[in-house]
Amino acid sequence: MAAPTLQQPSFLLANLKADSTTKPLLQRCQDLVKIIDEYPAKELHLIFPWLVESVFGSLDGIIAGWNLRLLHSRSNEYNIAMEFLNPSGPMMKLVYKLQAEEYKYEIPVNYLPGPVKACIQEGVLPDCPLFHKKLQFPLSGLLTLNIALNPFEFFMFNFACCLITPKSYPPGQHGSSTDSAYFVLVDTYLKYFLPSEGSVPPSPFSDSRGSVTAPSPRSSSGSFAGYGVHSPSLLKHHIFHQPSVNADPAAQEIWRSETLLQMFVEVWLHHYSLEMYQKLQSPQVKLALLQYRLSMSSMPYQPYAPPGSGTLHTYQEPFSPTEEHVLVVRLLVKHLHAFSNSLKPEQLSSSPSAHSHTHTSPLEEFKRVVVQRFVQQKLYLFLQHCFGHWPLDASFRAVLETWLSYIQPWRYTGEKTNAQPEQSRTENRTVPDKWESFVQENLLMYTKLFQVFLNRAVRTDLVNAKNALMVFRVAKVFAQPNLAEMIQKGEQLFLEPEHVLHHRQPRGYLTPGQGGSYLSSRQRVVTDMVFRVKSHVYSLEGQDCQYKQMFGTELRGAIMKLIQIIAQARQTAKRISDHSSEVAANNSFLSWFGLGSSELNNTFPGAEPEESGECLKKTHEFLDRALENLCQIFKLNQGQLTQLISNLGSSQDDGNCKQLPDCIQSENGLILTDLGRRQIINGLRRFDVQYQGDPELQPIRSYENALLVRLFYQISSLLNDRFGGHMEALCSRPDFLGRLGRHYLTDPESNSRLKQSPMSRQTVEKSRRPRLSLRPLASYRTLLLLLLLYALGALLCFGPASSTALILAGGFLYGLLMTLFGDKLKTH
Repeated sequence: MAAPTLQQPSFLLANLKADSTTKPLLQRCQDLVKIIDEYPAKELHLIFPWLVESVFGSLDGIIAGWNLRLLHSRSNEYNIAMEFLNPSGPMMKLVYKLQAEEYKYEIPVNYLPGPVKACIQEGVLPDCPLFHKKLQFPLSGLLTLNIALNPFEFFMFNFACCLITPKSYPPGQHGSSTDSAYFVLVDTYLKYFLPSEGSVPPSPFSDSRGSVTAPSPRSSSGSFAGYGVHSPSLLKHHIFHQPSVNADPAAQEIWRSETLLQMFVEVWLHHYSLEMYQKLQSPQVKLALLQYRLSMSSMPYQPYAPPGSGTLHTYQEPFSPTEEHVLVVRLLVKHLHAFSNSLKPEQLSSSPSAHSHTHTSPLEEFKRVVVQRFVQQKLYLFLQHCFGHWPLDASFRAVLETWLSYIQPWRYTGEKTNAQPEQSRTENRTVPDKWESFVQENLLMYTKLFQVFLNRAVRTDLVNAKNALMVFRVAKVFAQPNLAEMIQKGEQLFLEPEHVLHHRQPRGYLTPGQGGSYLSSRQRVVTDMVFRVKSHVYSLEGQDCQYKQMFGTELRGAIMKLIQIIAQARQTAKRISDHSSEVAANNSFLSWFGLGSSELNNTFPGAEPEESGECLKKTHEFLDRALENLCQIFKLNQGQLTQLISNLGSSQDDGNCKQLPDCIQSENGLILTDLGRRQIINGLRRFDVQYQGDPELQPIRSYENALLVRLFYQISSLLNDRFGGHMEALCSRPDFLGRLGRHYLTDPESNSRLKQSPMSRQTVEKSRRPRLSLRPLASYRTLLLLLLLYALGALLCFGPASSTALILAGGFLYGLLMTLFGDKLKTH
């Protein structure tokens, strides 16, 4: 400590950087614990950005940090990292120590979520209060714009970015496990800063100066025009004229909780495509920008603007969330429901208008609005993007379960233990009436996303048990008693005409004691419900949205289409199962000689290896139960459904599976249509795909002698090159000799096979060319047959030459008979 304080921090930082490459993690953490305890905040201030980067990695992904997403409980460093980064651990102690001194740390705007960055570059105040009054304007202009965060915000921002920043991990490793150190830390932070029971533990260091700006004071209308909703009154302000945010002293109690949640939501959910970004730009925003630019154009001096800031269409952000990203988002959703549902019944029943800070703690008030105000809009856009861009495979299950977790908050009320199997929690459980307001205020989460999922389901291979399970899960959730009625009521409220709404609304809200009536009180309730539903839909989809009813005629037709595809998938699963049984029955000893089935190790074309008999049974069970639930949701007539499935089954039995997929003929062969692609995906029709190369160059089979195959190929090639013209002339004759030549020199089944296979014309013509093929003589089956014939000839006292002549004569007579009577035998 004898060294001057101005040089000590740089010396300390240099030592820590040197130790990071030589000392193990345990020793480094022990040294850091001592440094955090002994050094003052002024000296710790300079090492904090480096320490955060060395733990979580750099924002550009070049520095991997401690690789928290790869640390598992089996690792030796797991417990060390968890203890150091615990909410009550040394790292958080350092954060609080710096927080008490009001230090700030800058982050370039380029590392902010795409929509936030675009707003700032456009000169519009972001809708998230977290980024208000934090912009730092350097002398060079907006090109190097930064935001200044306090230590807690800086720590949580880097922690949240650790999930979405691309990292260069070692080969064969990827962070997608729910038992990684990062996943467990997210869960730990959520439980600590958003507790379902009790309050947030106080900071060990007093922060009497209020270094954290509290969010705007909440009002009764905050649920509709507050955080997460593009409010014109907020967005029309330009960043050059930032309004002052009134600090709420009571909010200081939960500022860490709000900051953590806002960081998680902004970094993990505030991403969407360019089309969605343009859609969200309301006319009020564009009008405000136009007015600002007109006012600026009349000024003698105009501030510097970055290139491309003249339009709202400059937003570009490639957004491809990973499965790990979605799993962490689901963890956030589940915890927020549990956090919100822990609100005391007396606080939950009180109306927002009667709410008072004197009777409710800030944490209880935070629980009331946390889902609707902080999460709803960005999660909706996040899920909508995932539904539209995720691959059509089983990995979509993570996105699906995140959606189902959000629309079922009653699963996280604490009334039942989490030890129950996930798929049995909704079994025969009526949705309580108290959740009707939640369904109405999240109507699009139910209706719009269900329609998008329906569009995915009809394009998915439902023969796969994992895909069938997803359809079953959705149908099972929406079939919960009372849920469909709540959704229908919410749609009716949204479709309430505006003129009827104004006609119903009384001129004055009078109580019965003031001359009013109880009917007017009921009208106010209905009017308020209509306002909530309309505000929700318009804030997410815009004023000009074209709403499709979930229980309307158009969607009912789409449901019938899905039911047809489900029934077809059931038929396909049955055919695959039957085919697999037949192939297994043909698997005998004689297959080694080529006498068995040629598809001994293959399943039905289009099936996946995992689709064994057990998986197909699960597929059938999932699809059957999905059909039952869909009928229950949409009140479908069971008789019509049975008739539809039986008609479909009879058409399948009539040979539909042997037809080609729907396609069109072109110069290069057959081209699939969209209907044909769906038929192939669901296994309804298929091409009889055959080997399309030179038949003589097919891979050597296990039932063929490799040496003889190569020898006979050389011989037949010489003969075909030498006498190819004579063979073509012979086979082109229309008389009996031409038919006999075609029997020996061409494949009689090639024409029928080629019609069932998508081949080009050149390949078809090349395959029809007559040639001599000696390859069948290299088959062990043919060799065994010849050996038996020679043995029989020896028993009858025939020599090798005589036996060979008799075999050739027999082969010639067989070809002669097939040429004469082959057509008649085929017709019979």
